[in-house]
Order: sequence, then C-alpha cells, then structure tokens
Amino acid sequence: MTNASHKNIDALNAVLSETFRLYVQTHGYHWNVEGPNFRQLHATFEAQYQNLWGALDEIAERIRTQGAYAPGTVAELMALAGPEDAPAQSAGDMVAKLIAGHEALAATLRKAIAACGEVGDEVSMGVLTDRLEWHEKELWMMKAGTR
Repeated sequence: MTNASHKNIDALNAVLSETFRLYVQTHGYHWNVEGPNFRQLHATFEAQYQNLWGALDEIAERIRTQGAYAPGTVAELMALAGPEDAPAQSAGDMVAKLIAGHEALAATLRKAIAACGEVGDEVSMGVLTDRLEWHEKELWMMKAGTR
C-alpha cells in the first residue's frame, strides 16, 4: 500500500464505520417505532437498514481490494464512527435523528469521494457516488414527509 492510498483507505473506513452506526440506529428504530405512522415508518426503516447492511459488505470489500483490512469488530467500527447520540423515543424524533445521520454520512461520502479522486481510485469513487445518491434520495423522501 502506498502513502497516497492511506488517504482513501481512511476515507473508506470512515464511510464504513458511519454506515454501520446508521445501520444499527435505523434497525433499532425499526424495532421500536410507535404511533399513527407506525406501518409506514416500520417499513421505511426496514428498507433503509437492509440497504445499509448490504452497503457494509461492498464498502468493506472495497477496503480489502485496496490491500488493507477492514475494521472487523463492533468496537473498531464504533470507535471510528465517533460518539453515538442517545436513541430517540418518538417517531418524529427518530425521523429527525435519521435525517441528521444521513446528512452526516452524505458529508463524509463527499469527503471520501474527493480523497479517492486525489489518489486516482475511480472504482471507489463510483461505489461512494452510488452510496451518496441513495442517501440523498432517502433524505429527500424523509424531509418531504416532515413538511
């Protein structure tokens, strides 16, 4: 692994760890959501956590193709992801916290895309751009539901 590739590995690790944190948060909200929008939110959260789960494998495998080892424990992933907010209790707070989580991950994705571009890692850029597209669409749909 070259010095230049450490930058994209770090960027991919950041995306992986924040995706893991958002996956856990979303899955927990799927289990615990209540209220008049229960069915809709329960289904939305399920679709989101399933997508996030699939993304974890793709991102981790991309790290491996770069010659690095992906973080392999919950402790490693959560340490890289940073501090975790207290879970929301109401459906409205759950949606608000997920919006914030998707916005934060979108910002991390933008930085990671730039970092991968700097070292000429076009394949990682493509993977990350696809992830950014999904997060932006989810944000649009969640925000549209809160208006």
